[in-house]
Amino acid sequence: MARITLEDLDGLGEEAAGGEIGDGDEEEEENGDDDEERGRLFTYWEAVASTHRVSLPRDMAGPIVQMTRHSQAREPVPYVTLSQHEKCEEAAYEERRYPAGKWACVTKGEPMYEQSISMSFMKLMRYICKENSVGCYLGMTVPVLNEIHLTKEGTELEREVVTAYYLPGEFQQNPPVPMDPEIHITERASLRVITRVFYGMTTEETILREISLFWELLGSTDTVLRETYIVAAYENPSIPQRRNEIWFICRAE
Repeated sequence: MARITLEDLDGLGEEAAGGEIGDGDEEEEENGDDDEERGRLFTYWEAVASTHRVSLPRDMAGPIVQMTRHSQAREPVPYVTLSQHEKCEEAAYEERRYPAGKWACVTKGEPMYEQSISMSFMKLMRYICKENSVGCYLGMTVPVLNEIHLTKEGTELEREVVTAYYLPGEFQQNPPVPMDPEIHITERASLRVITRVFYGMTTEETILREISLFWELLGSTDTVLRETYIVAAYENPSIPQRRNEIWFICRAE
């Protein structure tokens, strides 16, 4: 499977399709424009996939086009900032509280972290776009969360990764049912986290490095979990220094 994630979608319309979709005065012209756009996007993402030595399923063409068209309409996951901390007069990290809410979750345990999040998010893309009980586009929220676990030695990631998409506000009370049995709608409890921004690629190597740097910044503390972390994904990988966050999960009070 290709490494297609939330990060890959922002700005695709401009980057891969070369501008806005033509309006067309005739239905035939509109259909031609749609086919051309679909072909350009799929070819582009086949090339992206090939850099990761994986293949892109043909049935992803539709969801890629649909999410590209809606790439600027993203609902932020709600939260409250509890405190902010600076170092050398620059923002170092902040503490937030996220309310309880419903999330669509997929769990994968592939050999590589990137493979797990890619396979999970492609399933979520299909659910968001149409493969749900209401049969329509649900809307995108950010960030998409990837929950990870460290081995006992703390030197590697466990293979199992949970990728979670927050249901938009209009669907929180009555979430559309996924057609894919591997997608589970989960009521997640309120979560208090300490977050730190980092920029660039999200691989196992960079994640482990960012976790280590964050621990150095925080110092010794027993207020957060040491085995479980969250990687929050916000932006398009065409941005060389794209925004991500590492979340340290606070222990229950």
